Amino acid sequence: MNHDEVIKKTLADTTVLLSKSYKDKTAIIAQDISLTYLEFDQHTNQIANGLLKEGIKPEARIVFLGKDTHINYEVLYGCAKAKAVLVPINWRLSPQEILTIIEDAEAEILFVDQAFYAIISQIEQQLIGLTKIIGYNKPHSSWSDYTQWRSVQEKTPPNLLYDTEDVVLQMYTSGTTGKPKGVQLSNDSFFRLLDTMQSKHNDLWMDINGTDILLHCVPFFHIGGLWWGVQSLIAGATLIMQETFIAWQALEYIEKYKITKMAMVPAMLQFMLSEPNSDIADLSSLKGFLYGGSPINPPLMRRAIGILNCDFYQIYGMTETGNMAVCLRPEDHIDISKDCIKAAGKPLPGVVIKVVTPDFIDVPLGTIGEICIQSPSNMVGYWKREEATKNTLIDGWIRTGDAGYIDADGYVYICDRIKDMIICSGENIYPAEIEAVLSEHSAIEEIAVIGIPDERWGETAKAFIVLNAGYSLKKRELINYARGKIADYKIPQSIEIVEALPRNSSGKIMKRVLREPYWEKKERLVN
Repeated sequence: MNHDEVIKKTLADTTVLLSKSYKDKTAIIAQDISLTYLEFDQHTNQIANGLLKEGIKPEARIVFLGKDTHINYEVLYGCAKAKAVLVPINWRLSPQEILTIIEDAEAEILFVDQAFYAIISQIEQQLIGLTKIIGYNKPHSSWSDYTQWRSVQEKTPPNLLYDTEDVVLQMYTSGTTGKPKGVQLSNDSFFRLLDTMQSKHNDLWMDINGTDILLHCVPFFHIGGLWWGVQSLIAGATLIMQETFIAWQALEYIEKYKITKMAMVPAMLQFMLSEPNSDIADLSSLKGFLYGGSPINPPLMRRAIGILNCDFYQIYGMTETGNMAVCLRPEDHIDISKDCIKAAGKPLPGVVIKVVTPDFIDVPLGTIGEICIQSPSNMVGYWKREEATKNTLIDGWIRTGDAGYIDADGYVYICDRIKDMIICSGENIYPAEIEAVLSEHSAIEEIAVIGIPDERWGETAKAFIVLNAGYSLKKRELINYARGKIADYKIPQSIEIVEALPRNSSGKIMKRVLREPYWEKKERLVN
């Protein structure tokens, strides 16, 4: 695929330029640490020089396990300057899962937060490929201390040349569909799409710039969080970091630092707006709110628009597409009664979307199929997974595994994950459609719908529901509520009230866990 040429940029080169343009400006504030752009550049040079002294060669994998501080970005950019590849690990994973990723990445050096020393100690004897462990926030008796190790390195940049196609990041998928896969992203994944939008289409999108103060509360180990932080630093903005998301603290930070733009998943927004003082907090500095991962349900959206009083942007994409590819713009949020509010949005300039059959044949507008994305930010491929790469990245198209369609106005609608589809008496049912309708019921806080075997119909829909405090709900009430909003055959035949829905370490609902009791004796997972 040929894209319009834009100015070529790399992570390694940008800090040098920013340290000259924004020398004494604050780049990052994390807890009680504040770094200027000059200090940040010097620290990243020290990391790079330290890695090179350790004998790191180009494309070596460096693992990072820690909560969100300035050190995350020092190591990311330091790796880029050493032409190494950073592998952030989800710190909510079990020791065995962490071990699996470190082994799969063939990592040579590990940076680890003292909060996870105990976990690494459990698996250290199995980490035979590691040549060094560097701990931070507290010295470890057997490992190098980050601050001491960094402080003895030169602050001048290493004498290396960088390319936009250099892989700088390897992020692992959550593993809900199998063994985690390392998604390789190059420098282009952070620059090319937005640069193309600005230079060729005069589209500033969210216009993140040097006057902005951005809140960082989506974890660094997710592409959405890391991408948000990188965009802040690319733009010369100031990045305010939460170590982990705390709802009341997010409100406090907005007031204290006069946050102008922020990014969250809807669950975070719901927690924040459930805080007792959310209605009276001074949020007047906010100009833009970015959300993704799932839609915001209408009641929460109405409240959020009223309280935040800023522009809303919904993005859709995945790690394999370098984060965002589709966006629902502020103008689409003005009247949330319109159908487009249910869409993921429209493809961003430079991105092409198509919908295909299982045989990769294009389907007509309005027809549900698998969403495929062609973007300047698409991944290089999966780390040492040639077959998986071939199955996902086809002639420049990422097969998302999401079922959806494109309407006549160009809006992309996501119906569900293809694997979640229910077939009831020959009719295809997409749980996300049911969940979207029923989630508007005042009694329902959360809902997950799965398909369960049925001797008569093949499969039927079952709903697992978490109720709002003080509410009760009967099956007949739910059926009456759904009738007329969705076809009768889509209405769940059974409901189960639960205290909480099972989630993986990334916060995603694990429908596999919900399905298991109903399918465990079946030879296949369709009926």
